[in-house]
Amino acid sequence: MKKSIVRFFLWTLFFLVIIALFKWKTIDRLFHTMHLFDEDVIVQNFQNMHLDYPTQNISKSDQPFEFTKQPSYALPSEFTFKDDRIDLQAYLNQTRTEGLLVIHNDTIVLEQYDNDLKEDESHISWSMSKSLVALMLGIAYDKGLYSPQDEVTKYLPQFKGTAYDKVKIEDLLQMSSGVKFDEDYGDFNSDINKFGRAFAKGSSLEGFAKSLQNQRPPGTFNHYVSIDTQVLGILLIKLTGKSLTQLTKEWIWDPLGMEHDAQWIVDNEGLELALGGLNATLRDYAKLGAVYLKEGIFNNKQIVSKEWINKSLDTSKPHLQPNQTALSSNHHGYGYQIWVPQIDEGDFFMVGIYNQFVYMQPKSNLLIAKLSANHHFKTQGGLTKDMHLAMFKRIAQDFAVEDSNQEI
Repeated sequence: MKKSIVRFFLWTLFFLVIIALFKWKTIDRLFHTMHLFDEDVIVQNFQNMHLDYPTQNISKSDQPFEFTKQPSYALPSEFTFKDDRIDLQAYLNQTRTEGLLVIHNDTIVLEQYDNDLKEDESHISWSMSKSLVALMLGIAYDKGLYSPQDEVTKYLPQFKGTAYDKVKIEDLLQMSSGVKFDEDYGDFNSDINKFGRAFAKGSSLEGFAKSLQNQRPPGTFNHYVSIDTQVLGILLIKLTGKSLTQLTKEWIWDPLGMEHDAQWIVDNEGLELALGGLNATLRDYAKLGAVYLKEGIFNNKQIVSKEWINKSLDTSKPHLQPNQTALSSNHHGYGYQIWVPQIDEGDFFMVGIYNQFVYMQPKSNLLIAKLSANHHFKTQGGLTKDMHLAMFKRIAQDFAVEDSNQEI
């Protein structure tokens, strides 16, 4: 009798230890997520997301493409923002710049790293991965797998009766789903921060998307909802029967000759964090932007159709136009998961929170990529986006002058 009681006690203790270890892992990840953007650890966290969260690896290309390098460009000493003259190098330091890359006429003219980031090390993309998802949806479109005018529930019937019922795929691409969502990273109780904590606790990404509510008629108002991209990621998987990791490898990483491994953060069910979970190197992010800059062509290969790139950059609908704040919750224009600046000079950009950028200006054949860990983002938010655009446009002026002189 005593032996059976001891045995029972030991087995109970064993199971309690197992449960405690499981819970501790969840608690530890939740704590890490809640302090992800703290000033003293943000740089380290952004460079180690693929180590701190579950991921799927995307192996580098067997035939890597390397840009020609002629490091001949010196940054201007300052740029102007709202009539204020800003010391450019001081601003790079203030925003915790980890990598800066300037590519002109397909040649790297400036490449620099700081805050311990190395050229072959991955860094979180945050919402720049949305533009990658859109590129892959373009390839799926070129293959005839769907129409942007289709309703998402045609392919994902599990979303019937949710906020995504009756929403067209194009509405998702253009962040015009009508779904109610608060994307304020500075508000602990915002929807995006609730999402982050739910993800850290192991909740299903698809389940979270199904829990949202509708606020407006789809296709009438541009409002940034990161979960829209998550639904697009789920759609891609349904359309192709492959994971986002497989598609990224087959459709993007190999054709573009990516130089380094990358990683998709995944949930406990193995679903990729399509809305912002790609980790890659600075030069490989630049190659994604180059596809947009070159109207779908990279290294003489048609990656996605020119038609898709044109659709991606079309902001002609009233709610997508720059400066249309009556029909939009932001003052920049928006295409297919890519931005058009408020002052439209034919340029466009990919962006991720805390100041990740790939900025493109076709008229100067210029691309600027920047990775950052700007802890000021929580309080300054969109202001940092506008200041970066002013800085990029100032850099672009140097090449516009250079190209003009060459024409003479």
